[in-house]
Amino acid sequence: MSATTLTQGLRIRDRMPYAWDPVTLGIAAALFLVGLIMVTSASMSIAGRDYGNPFYFLERQFVYGFLGIGFAWVVSQLPTRLWERYSSVLLLAGLAVLLLVLIPGIGAKINGSRRWLRLGPGSFQVSELARVLIVNWVCGYCVRKRAELEETLRGIAKPIAVIGVASILLLAEPDFGATTVLFVTGLAVLFVAGARLRYVLLLLAVGTAALAVLALTSAYRVKRLTVFLHPWNDPFNSGFQLTQSLIAFGRGSLFGVGLGNSVQKLFYLPEAHTDFVFAVLAEELGLVGVFGVIALFVALVWRAVVISRMAARAGLPFQAYLALSFGVWVGLQAAINMGVDMGVLPTKGLTLPLISYGRSSLLVTLAWIGVLLRIHHEVKCASRAAVLRPAGGER
Repeated sequence: MSATTLTQGLRIRDRMPYAWDPVTLGIAAALFLVGLIMVTSASMSIAGRDYGNPFYFLERQFVYGFLGIGFAWVVSQLPTRLWERYSSVLLLAGLAVLLLVLIPGIGAKINGSRRWLRLGPGSFQVSELARVLIVNWVCGYCVRKRAELEETLRGIAKPIAVIGVASILLLAEPDFGATTVLFVTGLAVLFVAGARLRYVLLLLAVGTAALAVLALTSAYRVKRLTVFLHPWNDPFNSGFQLTQSLIAFGRGSLFGVGLGNSVQKLFYLPEAHTDFVFAVLAEELGLVGVFGVIALFVALVWRAVVISRMAARAGLPFQAYLALSFGVWVGLQAAINMGVDMGVLPTKGLTLPLISYGRSSLLVTLAWIGVLLRIHHEVKCASRAAVLRPAGGER
């Protein structure tokens, strides 16, 4: 192909309109709207009692939602090559904020955990952003060290060491749930990038054993595991939260008790608008509503995987790994949150992406959707440019 033809192809590509992905936009919008409705329903009683305004949490969720949409738009305009080029700098930034939050006076301690940085009148949960920056570095590493990753244990040990350092900082907060999501997402990307299965299984076994040891050597975590297995042994104390969640699911039946008619949200179910909003949804919308929300998350994960495959076929490996990591992350976190609410998993303190009330989670999730939209756009541009190139040049 001649230089003139290539230059013309690039100019044509630059003039292409932005290739928005209506499927991703539609799914994300549906989840966000469901979240606004359920946060409103689940929080009106507590907001009216504590703040004198039943729409206190709705107003803030609405504001942060549109702020997150603004972030998503900005991120969608940034070329993903910038994320790859500065992945090491962003990794250091992610580790730095995880370290900063542990420093007394800088990190805010809430409910026994030091997970938030004070930012003026508000706070930000740094693990939400740090996990994205660390996974972004892992994706870049998979492109730079592809041959080493495919052939040697050392190739996979390097990114696992970085994830291990981040996991130690997360466990110091403590944030066991975020650690689990980060570790599994990182392993999934490394496996898809070409790491040998036996090495992945070995590291998965080691990681699982380490997490089990950490859980069993901490009286606090052992207590939470015991409560999860037998919540009805102490339904009015340590098992109160889980038993109230299970009651909500039981009351929901097939079609629910009706939107706004939940009883469990009336000061029975703690954290009804955050970690346990899915239980309120199950009570008010029933099994049909539960299946509907699960279907939306499955669709979002499926779309991320489809975009990942499109990027791989277009010769964009970094973008393919990044899209895949989003799918794994959002699917895993949603599954854990739902599992906790249904009593299938021990309490982790993870929000339900786009649905739970949580400013940090909402901002980061929407921004990451902006990255997914950008990857879709770049894939479409690459495909169109590939079609245009042979038109007037040499093969």
